[in-house]
Amino acid sequence: MADKVLVKFGNSVRQQRKLRDLNQEQLAHLAELDRTYIGGVERGERNISLINISRIAQALGVHPRELFDFDI
Repeated sequence: MADKVLVKFGNSVRQQRKLRDLNQEQLAHLAELDRTYIGGVERGERNISLINISRIAQALGVHPRELFDFDI
């Protein structure tokens, strides 16, 4: 179950990033995170902290809850 949530969250981040025509490096720069970290999040490999969820949401210009807009 946890893996499914991580993958769905990562897909949500990827979708929001692509809607804004950003690549992973650009998003990482805006969120002050490493590009490889963003890649791991998008692949569902990282169980990220609330702080980093907030950083990514802010970099994407969305409320953090928008990144959780998926069914489990």
